[in-house]
This record gives sequence, structure tokens and C-alpha cells, in this order.
Amino acid sequence: MEFLLCYLAVANAAGFAAMGTDKLLARRGARRIPERRLLSIAISGGAAGAMLGMLLFRHKTRHRKFAMGLPLLCLIEGAAAAAIACRLA
Repeated sequence: MEFLLCYLAVANAAGFAAMGTDKLLARRGARRIPERRLLSIAISGGAAGAMLGMLLFRHKTRHRKFAMGLPLLCLIEGAAAAAIACRLA
């Protein structure tokens, strides 16, 4: 159970940081983080952090795959984490 919580904390921190970093790179006109990588981080357990970063940094909010996909991933990951936690408890 502790491993699951640690994993989710790291994955969500990575999702949040990736969205913030990509926004900063966009403002500077520098090379960006590919959308595929941002979505991969979210799919790997960091959807809540990525969604929080999307909303806080106002980044990728007009992209349908982020605006609709991240909340859906949050629900799926939350349900999966709850199911795993129930089995481990």
C-alpha cells in the first residue's frame, strides 16, 4: 500500500512538473515537451497532477485530448487505485 501511494505521488508530481515546464518552454519559444510524452506521464498514473498543472498554468486547456482526456484518466486511475487499495488492505 505504501508503494502505491509513493508511486502515485511521484507520478503526479511528474505530471504537474511536466505541464509547468512545457508552459515555460512555450513562453520562451524553446523546444517543447511532446504531447505524447505529456500524455504518457498522465497515463502512467500522473493524470491528477497533469490536470492540476493544466488548470493552474492554463496550459493545453483548448486541446480536446487534454481537456477531456485528463479528467477521464483521473477517474479511471482513481478507481483503479481504490480497487488496488481495497485488495491490499
